[in-house]
Amino acid sequence: MTQHQAKMFATPKLDEQNVLHQEQLARYLRHAKKFDIFFLVVVVSIVVFYKLTHKYKTDVSQIADEVDSSDDERDEKSTKHALVKGEFHQYPLVSKKPLTKETAIYRFALPGADYVLGLPIGQHISIRANIDGRKVLRSYTPISLDYEARGYFEMLIKAYPQGNISRLVGELKLGDTIDACGPAGFYDYVPGCRRKLGMVAGGTGITPMYQIVKAIADNAQDTTEVSLIYGSACEEELFLKRELDEMAARRPGQIKVYYTVDKAPSDGSWKGGVGYVTPELLQERMPDPKEDGVQLLLCGPPRMVSSLKRAAVAMGYTKGKPVSRMEDQIFTF
Repeated sequence: MTQHQAKMFATPKLDEQNVLHQEQLARYLRHAKKFDIFFLVVVVSIVVFYKLTHKYKTDVSQIADEVDSSDDERDEKSTKHALVKGEFHQYPLVSKKPLTKETAIYRFALPGADYVLGLPIGQHISIRANIDGRKVLRSYTPISLDYEARGYFEMLIKAYPQGNISRLVGELKLGDTIDACGPAGFYDYVPGCRRKLGMVAGGTGITPMYQIVKAIADNAQDTTEVSLIYGSACEEELFLKRELDEMAARRPGQIKVYYTVDKAPSDGSWKGGVGYVTPELLQERMPDPKEDGVQLLLCGPPRMVSSLKRAAVAMGYTKGKPVSRMEDQIFTF
């Protein structure tokens, strides 16, 4: 067979192979096109599904926020404040929880279950009475806060035998009333008004400190740091200690409480300080007055407060006005 004849026989086979390759390529392209269309449909479906579900979630979240906001607005509108500045009103005693022989937590009823006291954090109320033919007025800071106490308010009071209003409160029977007015005072705590608060309290002088510390502890957004020194005659008169310890445990590093007593138990169980609050203790436990946003709050027996004010000024705190104001670096309740 000649070379030309071989080519004649070989050419048809090559043509058949080319046709076969072309058919295979065509089938591949058809399948690829179908796959591309399928893939495109899947991608578009996923995008549409995401947008629809995301919009649904967003709408639901917005609706939930609107509902919560509406509930809050309704609560605010339905809540009534018992206190009216400059007006005295009577509040009946509904319960009494003794803490010591002379000290108790007294709960007084408000006009209705939809009432709160209406007291800004850090302020107090005034109780008046006619005693032995003369009008007497004394100030007390409730330990209950408006956001937790509806229909009532609570006060921690030590009834001194020689006291006036305190003795009158100590002698109240259930159903008896006090004549009270408020709000009063120049301290109005709001979250973030100070970066660091130093506090020193003696005895029942813990009440305004407790109110502020509790407001900070209950607000997850409030980052104010608190350093509290609380002194009293004995461990039994460190009132609200359990509650303060719980708040400190709940906000470790942010709320620090140091206790000191005049006389420690003889059994060696006492782990806190012993003796008065000294300038050295103040220097050790209170924030540096040179830092920004630092304030020192004092409340307790007059001699203790006077001594601590002098020590604080010597430490570098700025001396406050005779009657403390919110802007003072040393504030006395």
